[in-house]
Amino acid sequence: MRYALLVALLVLALPALAGPPGPVTDDMFRPVDRREAELGQLLFYDPILSGNREVSCATCHHPRFGTSDGLSLGIGDGGKGLGPDRVADPDNLPEERIPRNAPALFNLGAHEFTVLFHDGRIEADPARKSGIRTPLEDDMTVGFDGILSAQTMFPVLSPDEMAGHYSENEIAQAVRQGRLTGEGGAWDLISARVRAIPDYEARFAAVYPDIAAGRPLGFTDISNAIAAFMELEWRSDASPFDAYLRGEGDLPPLAREGMALFYGDAGCGTCHSGPFLTDHRFHAMAAPQIGPGKVARFESDHRDMGRMEVTGRPEDAFAFRTPSLRNIALTAPYGHAGGHSQLGAFVRDHAEGAAALSRYNPENALLPDLAGVEDLAILNSPEEMQAITDAAGTRTQEPLSDAELAAILAFLDTLTDPNAETGVLGIPDAVPSGLPVTR
Repeated sequence: MRYALLVALLVLALPALAGPPGPVTDDMFRPVDRREAELGQLLFYDPILSGNREVSCATCHHPRFGTSDGLSLGIGDGGKGLGPDRVADPDNLPEERIPRNAPALFNLGAHEFTVLFHDGRIEADPARKSGIRTPLEDDMTVGFDGILSAQTMFPVLSPDEMAGHYSENEIAQAVRQGRLTGEGGAWDLISARVRAIPDYEARFAAVYPDIAAGRPLGFTDISNAIAAFMELEWRSDASPFDAYLRGEGDLPPLAREGMALFYGDAGCGTCHSGPFLTDHRFHAMAAPQIGPGKVARFESDHRDMGRMEVTGRPEDAFAFRTPSLRNIALTAPYGHAGGHSQLGAFVRDHAEGAAALSRYNPENALLPDLAGVEDLAILNSPEEMQAITDAAGTRTQEPLSDAELAAILAFLDTLTDPNAETGVLGIPDAVPSGLPVTR
């Protein structure tokens, strides 16, 4: 095997290897009020927050699919079913797929997670009045406890994710008309639905003293509770890798070999660094672009410029945030557009970067049928493919051998927390609205 001597030396040197981080500790996380999290659990699984009362947060972030949805690009409003079985509803066809792969939710309560979404469009920013930077007006982010709470503002306003489309419901109409905040705005309409349910009113009053004292329940309260739930539910630091870092266990020989490659010659640990295996930065890695792209509705070029969409800087073109690799074996498909449904295929292509893009097979994706939708426009454009390749630069990497790939995958398997699929609170049997729970 290539690099066999290097790997053997590195394996013998462990645990003195400099690459792996120190263990995860309690002080890396924000404290969570369990009562608030229990309230957030109900809201997370309740379709009452969506325009047509059919989609919940759990539709696209379900524990059965590693807190994602098991699809390359999901279908929110206008879909039926869950996970890879989700299909377009013939009685309410969606206009398009959701343009990016649903990211996993593990460990987002850790202090170091100060940037969210594939393009980092929401970020902690002490210079802002609210402490949060988003594409929206600064005043709109006041009242959210942090970026994890504030990120909920986006899916509930998205026609394709949760809001629904024009004339389908009052929330979709408000979004289409640009009425987001204030009386009669989309957030107020969502809050009014929750306020109208006595069980929710009582639960919010029990958790938030100022609501008990008479302050009306608002959208930020809903978001803060959901964030508390995500922080409690999906803290994930009980994997075999964690036990190894704490000196409480060892890894199998093949996984140790993979760890040596990961933090050594394969170079994975350069970006997937730290306790959660992410540098929280943005890199152009020539990931395949499928689906509608992240463009305005009146545009049809199917591009997704990644971080450049946020910063406007040409050097950020096609750069996307380094994802955490915690529970990576559970969170397929992979890439900002979910171009690879199999982890091994993704790791092999990702290691080679731009060299692998030209041979990408779209059959690697997992996309529900959606009539009239063009998914491969970018892949079929030599100019667009060249632009993605150029952005990734001239980084060269020899292809991974089958043995090296097997070793790296064995290491990645040790990042799976056995509690990841069950969580702390689990899936509720029912929610206060009485609507079906996404199970």
